[in-house]
Amino acid sequence: MTAPLTALTISCTLKPSPGQSSSEVMSRQLQEMLSAHGVTSEHVRAVDHRILPGVEKDMGEGDDWPTLREKVLAADILVFVTPTWLGQHSSVAQRVLERLDAELAETDAAGRPILFDKVAIAGVVGNEDGAHHIVAVLYQALNDVGFTVPAQGCVYWNGEAMHKTDYKDLSQTPQKVASATKTAVENAVHLAGLLKTSAYPSAE
Repeated sequence: MTAPLTALTISCTLKPSPGQSSSEVMSRQLQEMLSAHGVTSEHVRAVDHRILPGVEKDMGEGDDWPTLREKVLAADILVFVTPTWLGQHSSVAQRVLERLDAELAETDAAGRPILFDKVAIAGVVGNEDGAHHIVAVLYQALNDVGFTVPAQGCVYWNGEAMHKTDYKDLSQTPQKVASATKTAVENAVHLAGLLKTSAYPSAE
């Protein structure tokens, strides 16, 4: 019998805990949907950890990334959520992507990149446009290091330009966002299940 799927949700909000965060709200919604599909998940707010700059697996004393990296490697599905600032993903999100760059040099026993057979989906929140650009950046980076992206594997919400309403302030989740969340999670679970039972070919 195939082992149950696991997921890691990384929220790249700029606000340390316990600050309220729209990215956290979306992260938790994705996590709840994964749970409804039998996926065991863990949540990380990246800014609460000391992730040193660099592109190595371990940047030395005081670096919390090695512990977070083990969580990434242990999960079948990575949920990567970022806010939008100045039309771009957050600096915290960029730091996480840069640390994942180290995995380009890591291979498994079959000679394949170590993140092969893992699935990634993206979430973006913000009060201005920019979600499609950010998703494109995340998809390219995550796919480049080895993650597989499922069909329609992103969720985003943009509030009206020049207004102050945040995603966390909404009285209910917009129907389109709820539908996108359902599709992204279901496709990620389906794809991760397939890769868990039928991995990509070895490099031999």
